[in-house]
Amino acid sequence: MNDKAQALQQRTHAFFVRVLQYCEQLPRNKATLRIEPQLIDSAGGTDSNYRAACRARSTAEFIAKIGVASEEADESKGWLEALLASNNGSPDETRALIQEADELTRIFVSSRKTAERRLNERKQQERAARPRR
Repeated sequence: MNDKAQALQQRTHAFFVRVLQYCEQLPRNKATLRIEPQLIDSAGGTDSNYRAACRARSTAEFIAKIGVASEEADESKGWLEALLASNNGSPDETRALIQEADELTRIFVSSRKTAERRLNERKQQERAARPRR
């Protein structure tokens, strides 16, 4: 695994841990008791699916896993925005986590698009190299 992938893997794990710590500080009310497990699941899914993408056995598997990681990061952002809008949780930490979820989403979407483009280019090259009948 290259240095960039390792750094991003550490970043996704740090995001997950920050979300866990953030959730420990949330006020206990009907809204947060429903949102908290969803937020923990999506932040954990961001981390675990990026880790899986790093160990993908094929480009297609990488594309699928990185796509799920981007969906999970975006879902985390949505839950955090709902908590911010409803005045639950530390506004500063909530905004910081929203920014991190947004940045992770952007990185994953960009990685997926690059991988898809390269896969399509490789397929086109293979088709062009085939002998014609």
